[in-house]
Amino acid sequence: MKNFLFSLAVFLMPFCLQAQQQSSKSKSSDKLYEKGQFRRTVVLQNAKGINTGSYEFSPAFYQNGIVYVSYYKNGPIDPNTGKPFFELFYAEMDNQNLPQAGRVFSLTVNSQAHEGPVSFSRDNNLLYFTRNNMEGGIAKTNSKGQVTMKIYEARRGKFDWENIKPLPFNSDDYTCFHPSLSADGRRLFFSSDMPGGYGGYDLYYVEKKTDDWSKPINLGPDVNSSGNEVFPFLHETGTLFFSTNGRGGEGGLDIFMIDISGDKWGPLSNLGTPLNSAKDDLGFILNEEATRGYFASDRPGGSGDDDIYLFQADGSILDETAPILDATIVVYDERTNERISDAGVRFFQQSEDGFIEGNDLYDVALLPSENGELRMKLVRKNADDLGQPSLFTDVNGEAGSILRQGKKYLILVTKDGYGDGETQFSTASATRQQIIRVPLKSRSCNALDGLVTVQGYSTTVPNALVRIVNETTGSEELARSNANGSFDFCLPTGCDYTVTAEKEGYSKGTSTVSTKNLQGKQALNLNVRLVPSSNDVVKKPIREGSVILLENIYYDFNQYIIRRGAARDLDALAQLMQQYPSMEIELIAHTDSRGNDQYNLDLSLKRAESARRYLIQKGIGESRIKAFGYGEQQIRNRCADDVDCSDEEHQYNRRTEVKVVRIDEPVKVEYGEGDPDGGK
Repeated sequence: MKNFLFSLAVFLMPFCLQAQQQSSKSKSSDKLYEKGQFRRTVVLQNAKGINTGSYEFSPAFYQNGIVYVSYYKNGPIDPNTGKPFFELFYAEMDNQNLPQAGRVFSLTVNSQAHEGPVSFSRDNNLLYFTRNNMEGGIAKTNSKGQVTMKIYEARRGKFDWENIKPLPFNSDDYTCFHPSLSADGRRLFFSSDMPGGYGGYDLYYVEKKTDDWSKPINLGPDVNSSGNEVFPFLHETGTLFFSTNGRGGEGGLDIFMIDISGDKWGPLSNLGTPLNSAKDDLGFILNEEATRGYFASDRPGGSGDDDIYLFQADGSILDETAPILDATIVVYDERTNERISDAGVRFFQQSEDGFIEGNDLYDVALLPSENGELRMKLVRKNADDLGQPSLFTDVNGEAGSILRQGKKYLILVTKDGYGDGETQFSTASATRQQIIRVPLKSRSCNALDGLVTVQGYSTTVPNALVRIVNETTGSEELARSNANGSFDFCLPTGCDYTVTAEKEGYSKGTSTVSTKNLQGKQALNLNVRLVPSSNDVVKKPIREGSVILLENIYYDFNQYIIRRGAARDLDALAQLMQQYPSMEIELIAHTDSRGNDQYNLDLSLKRAESARRYLIQKGIGESRIKAFGYGEQQIRNRCADDVDCSDEEHQYNRRTEVKVVRIDEPVKVEYGEGDPDGGK
């Protein structure tokens, strides 16, 4: 990158003279990294899905993928360099965390100028990015005939990014670029060659003050050197990553890190190999768990000039620097206040919407809706299906743990004879050891773990209606089997029960269970068998032609980028299609009536194709999914063109449907002992 960007003296990093680099590199005493210090095993992969023969660099996390810098081979040409203008692209991830098939990020941000590194606010409503100094859409030179770089802000609009404006600390006389916003949005870090620094480019930050920013503050000699410090990235933990050629290292630009979260900063550390190389390594980003990230490098073996690389570690690379919090979980009986020993404790991190991270914690349920469609829902698994607890309480009812600061946790506690106890706990403002008390309520019923299966086959029945009749009191309760055919209920003690399951294409199945004469609270298992009307019914656990409504998919703006964490139904659909490998579907997207007919038709198709890509990146075969867009052709209520409707009424029409066009699962006959017909 260096030689090209030197000729691009107005763009990303016009470096100091080579002699200065060699001078700083030759000082072995400045080398802060020694081989063996970086103890994590790190695996690198070239992001071949987006890398080309030119430049791809400066990735930034956004929604379900990354935004990065590159250019079209046949894009508009910068007359100063003879090369196309750099633009911003967006790429979604596949199920291996590799970005795939980049496309233009924004029509309003990309311009007839160079756009560079970006940074987003945590809610993705604010964007900060680098661009040539512009005036009236034309690059503006300063008194020296130079076009500097400036940092711009943009806000999320209905159709695209809008209200684009330069930040007040920019100048026509020097460059400000490479923005990185802190997680709380209060500080913006960047690189600049403004007067008064320690060398070529230094790192600075500004603080948010109501609707303005403070004056730039230099990070000082603990970070800056006589060389160039560029491409800062501030992790949620307060660890700052950046690239520099002024601190020694492996060669070229090296990536360093320093913990600046406290009053006393940590030591400056070189990340070492394989993240650094003898070439330029830059634009480093890291996920919240500090186990995976991306960076750019022009090291040998790539697709072209600068390539983007994925790296994955076998644990947090911030183990020694990440802020942690000591916590003690105290479990006690809600009625007697007595401490409970040997209670299982599980910890789950929660997303912003309260959803537990990780799809393996949920089962898929298909619930009938009023209009005959099926509605997909993710239902949290029972504690017994979540694997072994990570901790158990001691004789004092206590379990000690370490939590990461700035996170939301769901703490789940289980114990035989008690109902599950859970509490939510945030470490956002916690600064010292925490005592977290979790009460358990003595169970007054017996847990029923039920399963609906097919008589004569080793097959379960999903989405069966289950009726649980208390023969002692005459009361009736309803349940429904999930995608795995299981259901659960809590049965009061001292009663007899009749459990009936039914589903179209099967004869009703009935079983009985009793909680009389039980010693204490016991878990009960029950298998309800249904007799199929034909073998074909068993092979099609979801009827062909069924329409499954996906209600919880949210797209960026009035666009077709699926928002991060807003594709729960697609996650559930991927889980369902993995469970039924023969299942083939049509994805059909609909819009509301607002907007031009043709625009809505095009938008709906793009949304369906985006959902298709999402499923493919989750490991579902391309041939199993077809995408269609119907625009506003199938409005489901009165809200046609020119009808005044509420946002909620319009939302009812914005939906993605799944039509099951084929399913033909192999089935195994279940042979019982001495019964070659399997009981049929």
